[in-house]
Amino acid sequence: MRPSRPAVLIVLFGVFALATWALLSPLYSSLPTVPWTAIPTVLLLAVGEVYSGWMTKARIERKPGTRPVEPLAVARLAALAKASAHAGAVFAGVFAGFALYTADLLEQGVPRRDFLIAGGSAIACAALVGAALYLEHCCKVPKDTEEGR
Repeated sequence: MRPSRPAVLIVLFGVFALATWALLSPLYSSLPTVPWTAIPTVLLLAVGEVYSGWMTKARIERKPGTRPVEPLAVARLAALAKASAHAGAVFAGVFAGFALYTADLLEQGVPRRDFLIAGGSAIACAALVGAALYLEHCCKVPKDTEEGR
């Protein structure tokens, strides 16, 4: 498995932001309001991935007080990180497209609420992408040094 490439994540973000923005013109009035629960949920996922990355890095480096980590567990965490990075980029794009569409309607109450929630959700998804990239980085096996051999 190869590490996530930032260019792919940026393209995913852009494509889904533009697609969402384009689809909302005929559909916005028939959609329910954006749920606020995405923000804390995604932020909790990001915190969990940062913590997992921090602990995994310590275990891979065999810091005092930690147990060695199973290689299969690291592979699973790396797969989770890659999936989270891609999903976070897609959903950040969807929420950003929603925020872009409602930015022109801020004088109305419901679109203003949707804009704030969609913007906050896009930021939370961007934080998830950052946390996933950090977890992916922490799953790399360090290069052997002369002392470690």
